[in-house]
Amino acid sequence: MKRKPDFKNGIFHGKPIYVLVVILLTVLLVISILTAVTIGSVDLSVKDVYSVILYKVFGIGDPEVYGVGAMSDIVWFIRLPRILLATAVGMGLAVAGVVMQAIVKNPIADPYILGISSGASLGATVAIFLGVGAVFGSNSIGICAFIGAFLISVLVQITANIGGRANSVRLLLAGTALGSVCSAFSNFVVYIAGDRDGIQTVTFWLMGSLAGAKWENLAVIIPCVFIATLFFCTQSRILNMMLLGDEVSITLGTDLHRYRQVYLVVTALLIGFVVYSAGIIGFVGLIIPHVVRMFFGTDHKKMLPLSALSGSIFLIWADVASRIIIPKSEVPIGILVSMIGAPCFIYLLVRRSYGFGGEKS
Repeated sequence: MKRKPDFKNGIFHGKPIYVLVVILLTVLLVISILTAVTIGSVDLSVKDVYSVILYKVFGIGDPEVYGVGAMSDIVWFIRLPRILLATAVGMGLAVAGVVMQAIVKNPIADPYILGISSGASLGATVAIFLGVGAVFGSNSIGICAFIGAFLISVLVQITANIGGRANSVRLLLAGTALGSVCSAFSNFVVYIAGDRDGIQTVTFWLMGSLAGAKWENLAVIIPCVFIATLFFCTQSRILNMMLLGDEVSITLGTDLHRYRQVYLVVTALLIGFVVYSAGIIGFVGLIIPHVVRMFFGTDHKKMLPLSALSGSIFLIWADVASRIIIPKSEVPIGILVSMIGAPCFIYLLVRRSYGFGGEKS
């Protein structure tokens, strides 16, 4: 007889401590944004940085000093957009990780487990080497990556439903297979192209970067991430039920098949926007849910808000580190996050155990 899942299996329990942590993380997120915007390779005073922001937002201050010039451009067009992009990307990756782990009922899944990152990589590769998507202009790489991520998610669903209804195992196998196919095609395109500049471009893009943050892109990406996050927060009961499995959920009167398909499409769209704006950044969707689950258990009602806030804070400071760790240069954030995430993940696997749907992982 299966043990009833314990969704309160973290270190901390009770609503008061959860509410307190949400408030603290929200405050920390605001502080992180306000602090990170003052940090960079160019030495600007805190007063000047905030004066530029005040002028741009509220029109307060001297327009000749804070409205134009190098200082204004650095703060308003470089630092602040990439910090806000880091906030949105970190939130999107963490939330997608939580949802993906519930969909496939696997605590070591991340947003790219179903081949989505491989699809994005293939889209970016054909855009760079074959000129596909040239009509999109300077955004062709990101848009093709978005299209690739979404199409692969659709193909995963179609493949998983062949010969029977898709479940977590069939989705995982289909994603792994199609991800391998996409990786093979990407390598083949790179091999036959023989373009050294193209290889350098696609390699840098696959390492992830927030340097391309623009206000016009943020106007689309930020609302999409917040809407997707709010949507999944309303689905916590169904996500909890996914940890029980299909057989148990059917006996409780809920068929998870349609929910799983809808969640996968929304997650693919979410990751598509992230890939479009920042390239491939791994481990955020894996590590953040692990840490939150370890402290607060597997109840998605708590996990989703806490993971969203934690993911944003983590990526903001990861981006700050990527900009200042090497003077006059920038380390691709994907590399830095992987260097941090991989050892942390190994530590969690070796030193910690926690419940995932009633079973110890």
